[in-house]
Amino acid sequence: MTRVVVMASESIDVYRSLADEEIVAEIEALAAPLQGARVLHLSATAQGGGVAELLPRLISLKRGLGIEAEWHVLAGSEAFFDLTKKLHNGLQGMDVELRPDHHSLYYSTLEANVEVFTRDWDYVVVHDPQPAGLIGILDGRRTGHWIWRCHIDTSTPNPKAVEFLAPFMGAYDMSIFTLEDYVTRDLVGGRTAFIYPSIDPLSPKNRALAPPEARQILATRFGIDSSRPLMTQVSRYDPWKDPLGVIDSYRRVKERVPTVQLALVGNLADDDPEGAEYYATAVEYAGDDPDIHVLSTLDRLSDQPLTHALEINAFQSGSDVVVQKSTREGFGLVVSEAMWKATPVVGGRAGGIAHQIEDGVSGYLVNSPEECADRVVDLLQDPKLRREMGARGRKVVRDRFLTPRHLADYLRVFRTF
Repeated sequence: MTRVVVMASESIDVYRSLADEEIVAEIEALAAPLQGARVLHLSATAQGGGVAELLPRLISLKRGLGIEAEWHVLAGSEAFFDLTKKLHNGLQGMDVELRPDHHSLYYSTLEANVEVFTRDWDYVVVHDPQPAGLIGILDGRRTGHWIWRCHIDTSTPNPKAVEFLAPFMGAYDMSIFTLEDYVTRDLVGGRTAFIYPSIDPLSPKNRALAPPEARQILATRFGIDSSRPLMTQVSRYDPWKDPLGVIDSYRRVKERVPTVQLALVGNLADDDPEGAEYYATAVEYAGDDPDIHVLSTLDRLSDQPLTHALEINAFQSGSDVVVQKSTREGFGLVVSEAMWKATPVVGGRAGGIAHQIEDGVSGYLVNSPEECADRVVDLLQDPKLRREMGARGRKVVRDRFLTPRHLADYLRVFRTF
């Protein structure tokens, strides 16, 4: 297991200009009795995906409040991460094959990651299915309160994936889901809680970037024509994100807005070996259309964290419309990221996306490529609608989906024990 190095500590004061004074005061009050508490976050990867986006600032802010917080990630083989991707997909409802040898691979890999538990912890937060089995391996050796944080949509899971994880999930003291709809009885340990994720408005990805500057970056680095409309989806290359459906939508939009361009933009996460394969599928599906830009860290998109964050910011700030046409989605942080930049979003009516977008008010929710195309055309043909919807979306994120609220939710959970 590897400890992830993040900023040593940071004061909650840096958010006073972005968050209501009431939430900052509440955070300070919640944290006071937790001074010196030891908190461990465990996840599969430090790069790529929503969890890796969320944790760095939450860790440094907890430290700034006097909490001893650390973040560690699993070490594992490609075969192990192939297996955990199957578990991830299975929990979201996909039919997957799970063999007896998968159990031995899972447990042997986790057994090799227990060295972090040579010290005692007051709270251990285990993110998603990849490290979930550690609680069973440690058994009598574990200390503190153990919390399983499920970030994915488990509303209709494949029974085989549930059966794989169920034997040890009951040992958890609490299970945290994003939505009540995601609660699956055999995946619940102890009490349940519900926490929305958040975006960090101070991160390089979400800092203010003027649209002209954003479009200049898109033109010089990626060949995007800044004089023509651009629709963009930022996501992993994953069947659940439906990039092929986005291409279908784009082709319908182009029949009515011939100058439109499409950018599919995604990094390839360390714990997602299928990503490169699905990226290749998207490239093939796009064909030779010069107005479709299928980008990844394998092709033109930087894999250097700061540069990568700036590039994603540029796409979200410089696009006319952002699409997130997921068919299953635990939450979809990229939706809030784009809304924070006052860019209108057309999202799939799936999971957490519908909790961020009020259809027709702060964005649009759609069920098909055809609906997606219609809503994108509406926005491209009406600049006033784009501005007004973008402004309403930004306000929603400020009120509900920024880091201070998320931090307060975690502190409330810790205080319940």
